[in-house]
Amino acid sequence: MVSRESTTPQPDRVNPNIRERTVSYAIRAVEVYRFVQRSRDGAGKIIAKQFLRAAVSVGANVEEAHGGESRADFIHKFGIAQKEVRECFYWLRLMAESKVVPSQRLSAIRQETEEIYAVLTAIIVKAKRNAAKQRES
Repeated sequence: MVSRESTTPQPDRVNPNIRERTVSYAIRAVEVYRFVQRSRDGAGKIIAKQFLRAAVSVGANVEEAHGGESRADFIHKFGIAQKEVRECFYWLRLMAESKVVPSQRLSAIRQETEEIYAVLTAIIVKAKRNAAKQRES
């Protein structure tokens, strides 16, 4: 029987701060949501709610990956987190271009979205590469 540690990569080993970054990201998303909720813009409220749902899902999936049952489960959960980040890109762009939120107010969270996407992508690529090496040996 193979030990779980040898089959399931631990996110903390791959990138020690991704879990904290995704929590901070979700908190920032809550702040954006609350900002939009103070307005009378009904469409903006719907967009902000969609953004919030996707943003908090990123960290939830990273946490799920951390407890993954297998390497494939780990990769799958990080893949879902990556897709949620891509959805966040869309909602942030829509909020900025429709002027629901001033573009300048969103610039920092848009930058963080790009950075989290890059980290998640790197984690997935490395996990897949390690899985392929393990299959070859």
